[in-house]
This record gives sequence, structure tokens and C-alpha cells, in this order.
Amino acid sequence: MDKLNLTPQQLAFMDTFGYLSFPGLLNDKIVAIQNAFEAVWTERGGGMDGKPHSGKMRSVIVPFIDQSEYLSGLLDDPRVNGIFSSLLGDDFNYIGSDGNFYVGDTNWHSDLDWASDAIGTPRLKYYKMAFYLDPLTRSSGALRVIPGSHRFGEPYAEGLEKQVRKSQDVWGISGAEIPAIPLETNPGDVVVFNFATKHSAWGGDNQRRMFTINATAHYQPDDIGYLKGIISGAARFWIESVYGERMLNSASPERMVHLQQSLDNQAHLPEEVRKAKLTMSEPAHG
Repeated sequence: MDKLNLTPQQLAFMDTFGYLSFPGLLNDKIVAIQNAFEAVWTERGGGMDGKPHSGKMRSVIVPFIDQSEYLSGLLDDPRVNGIFSSLLGDDFNYIGSDGNFYVGDTNWHSDLDWASDAIGTPRLKYYKMAFYLDPLTRSSGALRVIPGSHRFGEPYAEGLEKQVRKSQDVWGISGAEIPAIPLETNPGDVVVFNFATKHSAWGGDNQRRMFTINATAHYQPDDIGYLKGIISGAARFWIESVYGERMLNSASPERMVHLQQSLDNQAHLPEEVRKAKLTMSEPAHG
């Protein structure tokens, strides 16, 4: 299979609107993906707390695809790899993943702190590839995105950041009523969006299966501090390496291109975990 290359139109769409949808992209792998997803949860005995999903709150495992040799191999798939390469360059960095059982509504948010220098620097872009393993519609928990909400410094995006979580007071509407694009999905579909894009989900049940693969461009020397900050974020999950053993043990030289820079800059992570354990009685549940 040839490597997928995004078209100039798709790249322009992402730049303007902050998301792309790929219906049926991984239909040929979806059964194996679903089986691998379930196997990780069974082997782990549940989420980060080691408890089975209760249906009362979100359960999460971080890193996720790293727990499975099969799911780790998605980084090598010419469609997955091609999308990230088109957006970020052939030497893009894999910066982690999370596996989830979602519960109920998810309010409007971006996936990085809007005020952070890391996300406020235009040259640094982060993308999330989301895999939804159950059919989802607008009214049953499908991802919703607000086009253009990722464009830092522009009045529209800045206004949304200040007001979107106060919609009832500002606009007289609930979060579910905010104008947005619902990305209804079936298993095998893939959605990719900029970390800064405002997104949410409404009306979903308590067993929605979803996992992500996250990536950014290879960091330049002046930006290594931002990379170390991203790595430090893993400490709240009490993990002392950015990647799992199965991800590393199954990695080809081609995959290592996307792993090596984080491995070279994670020496501080064990100390960050030690500090996190001093301030938390148990790992974060997400």
C-alpha cells in the first residue's frame, strides 16, 4: 500500500478549519483494532486505577497504543503515517496516546492550555488522530468541532476561548446548542484535528470506546523546552517513560524516527513522577 499523501486542498482545509475526517479509512483493520483495544483493557484490569470501567466516570489508560504490539503498529500504517507526515513532515514525533471509555457529555475545550507559550507559538502544531470504535451520531456522543476555533490571535478564536464555556450567560444557549460540526462516525472512520480546535461531545452513553494517537513536528533546538514540558505532563499518570515496552520492542528503524527525540529528552520524567506521587494519593483518572 502506498503512503497516503494529503492533497493541497486537504492541507488548506486543516489550516483554515482545524480538522479533517476520513470515513472508512481503516475499515480493513477495524475488527483487529477493536479486539486489540479490548485486550489491553482486559490485560490491564481496567484504567489507570486498575479498576474495570464502572460507567460512572471516564476511564483512561496512558500511554495506550503502546500496550499492544498491534496497535503500536498503527504508526507504521501508510495511511496513519502518511497523514501525520503530510501535516508535520516525515520526521514527525509521536507524543503519546490515550485509550478511553467515555461517559456522558464532554464540554467545550481545547487539548492544550490556550495561554501556554507551547501552544501559543505558531510554529509548533499538535495534531490528534481519534479512533471511535462504536457508531456515534450527533445525539449519541459524536465529536463536535467548531471550525476555525484553533486560530490563535484571531478575534473569532480568541472570543470563543473566553466565552464558549459560558454559553448560557453570553448567548442564552446550552453547550449542546452551540453551532458546530458533528463528525458522526462508524468504526473504521478516523478524525484528525488540531489540539487547539474547540471540541465536545453531547448525549453519549457510558461505554463509548475511543483512543487517540498524538503527534507534533520534530522539535528544533530552540523548542526542546516545549518538548520537555509535554513529556512532564505524563508524570500525572505515574509513568516513567514516554513509551511502553511493546512500542519500543516492536519498533523498526523507520518507527524510531518518530520516537527517538522524546526518548532523548525524558531523563527528567522519573523525578517529575516522584514529585507527583508526593502530591497525589492515586494516579489521575483523566
